[in-house]
Amino acid sequence: MKVRSWLATCATSSCATLTQDSTIPFPKKQPRLSEHLVSDSFSDNRGSATSSSASSSDTSYSSLPSNLSLQTLPSVPSLQLFPDTLVFSVSDISVSSIMPQPNHPITCVAVQGNFLYVASVNEISVYDRQTSTLLDAYNGNESSSGSVKSVTFCDGKVFTAHQDSKIRVWQMTVTKKHKFLTALPTVNDRLRRLVLPKNYVNVRRHVKRLWIEHADAVTGLAVNRGLIYSVSWDKTLKIWRASDARCLQSIKAHDDAINAITASFDGTVYTGSADRRIRVWAKPSGEKRYALVATLEKHKSAVNALALDDERSVLFSGACDRSILVWEREDSANYMVVTGALRGHGKAILCLINVCDLLMSGSADRTVRIWQRGVEGKYCCLAVLEGHQKPVKSLTAVRDDEHSDVVSVISGSLDGEIRMWKVSFSKPGIPRRRRISENGICEKKGIES
Repeated sequence: MKVRSWLATCATSSCATLTQDSTIPFPKKQPRLSEHLVSDSFSDNRGSATSSSASSSDTSYSSLPSNLSLQTLPSVPSLQLFPDTLVFSVSDISVSSIMPQPNHPITCVAVQGNFLYVASVNEISVYDRQTSTLLDAYNGNESSSGSVKSVTFCDGKVFTAHQDSKIRVWQMTVTKKHKFLTALPTVNDRLRRLVLPKNYVNVRRHVKRLWIEHADAVTGLAVNRGLIYSVSWDKTLKIWRASDARCLQSIKAHDDAINAITASFDGTVYTGSADRRIRVWAKPSGEKRYALVATLEKHKSAVNALALDDERSVLFSGACDRSILVWEREDSANYMVVTGALRGHGKAILCLINVCDLLMSGSADRTVRIWQRGVEGKYCCLAVLEGHQKPVKSLTAVRDDEHSDVVSVISGSLDGEIRMWKVSFSKPGIPRRRRISENGICEKKGIES
């Protein structure tokens, strides 16, 4: 496992000129707020998992070359930042790992409080995040459900998205075991719509289903104010009410499979698809149903991942074209534009997560990159986390204490390993010497200036 720190080697070449602005209409009055994947063929392997914990011992640091990966989307400038303008720098990185047995691809990781949820094919394992102790493993006997694509949480319940087109709802008991509650759509929701022909839609030639049903793998879930949003390879976006598990709306959202979704706490929903588009959905003023607000077109290949910054005013999108595009909306404007691209990954971007003004990206190139926003909307890659043997399929990150300078980054890979990185940040200007202890933990020592 290698960790490369990018402090003195940020590219300093001037940005290319943006030759084509992607100008998109956007609701002017919205407030400013504080898979058909290349590698997804691995996700159909089946089996159960048990836990083991290890600490990596092959950690090393090396300087990044100044040249980035091959340029993609040449009409979009790179957002480059000089390292002396950084607010924080990486001062310490340590890593531990969980290697479930048998070794099956990790398709999803998620954190809820002190619990780490890990989906390995169809089985969901729950670990104590501090001790890596396995607390529960469920859905392991339901191989017909297919791989788990997404895990999210709402109203004390756990929602999981599956390849068999179902969304399953679970609840943790006092013994930290998970009890199955229902699947979406529920039996009651189906029964109340079975009779009327208008409730059926064509999902393929000569095949009809209720509009409340997904017809293909459910690839993503998002939660906002008691609503569950789901997207699928069937090209639809569905909105569910969490309180009674009822489907409220179904939208034919894209022209190809939908791989990613994220939602802002103002109710705006973003979906990313293999049709290379990102679409923005919101409720128009005075309306109760979601409608298309904007279509963002700049990527040249399938969009695999989306993330919003803490203020929900910046959208990040990752695609098979190896670039992370940054979309920003100005308060004074009525449009959303690409402001630039974050480049460095050598293969498709598969997952994105934003926490504490830091963006983490996982890629088919087997690395995780940590990006920081600096002055004037510029970014710098603070570190490259290496060690996975196959594509990084899922990421989550958490800051346990808002006053702490440590962020926990958890990555799940198709190599079957979960890596937990503890990344410490400090103010620049205080050089630090890094050395690797015998157990693989990076120790820091201050150097007098």
